Amino acid sequence: GVERVSRAYEHVEPAAVGNRRGVVASDLGGAATLGLKADEFGLDLGAEAVPRLLADLKDREARGYTFEVADASLELLMRRADGWRQPFFEIDSYRVHVEERVGDDESPLAEATVKVVTKGTRHIESAEGRGPVGALDNALRKALVNDYPELEHISLEDFRVRVLDQTHGTGAVVRVLIDTSNGQREWTTVGVSENIIEASWEALVDGYLYGLLHPRDGQGSAREPAVP
Repeated sequence: GVERVSRAYEHVEPAAVGNRRGVVASDLGGAATLGLKADEFGLDLGAEAVPRLLADLKDREARGYTFEVADASLELLMRRADGWRQPFFEIDSYRVHVEERVGDDESPLAEATVKVVTKGTRHIESAEGRGPVGALDNALRKALVNDYPELEHISLEDFRVRVLDQTHGTGAVVRVLIDTSNGQREWTTVGVSENIIEASWEALVDGYLYGLLHPRDGQGSAREPAVP
């Protein structure tokens, strides 16, 4: 693996140019690679978590997920395999409506509504956006920002869609990658589904979760509320 014989993979020592040695998660390295990734994330996985994580990764990769560029999603997957349940918010429901006026040259206008529970309080918020993902992003932010004001600094930077099996037409599986930033760092999350809205929502929610776990410098450590 990379840790064992790093010189076989690297043309220069990463520290010499101010970089850290990163480890790409794949089936090739198995448990050893995942252990290195967990160390990179500052996680100490329990013995029972590793086989659960390997099985989950194998299943997800068969369904079209990739974590080579989506380290944020991988970290959340590792935490969940180790028994972590995110305490920040609970999704009740979401919906999005896209309106395109005939003869209008402007981009379709989307409106999204999300229902979430934070700290025991149910929030229902709606927002518009240029496209369904933008509308969902705006609505989710409105629903969460009162309890988590640090989300004001979080923004969706890039949104990429790949059709994984074009032979199935409208029933094809799509993979969505979303880049999110808090102004100091950027991270990538992934979602996969036959429904592009579902795939986008998965990546979007994970992007917010990661941002809450890793707030900007000067905002203190992640404030995980107590679970009743």
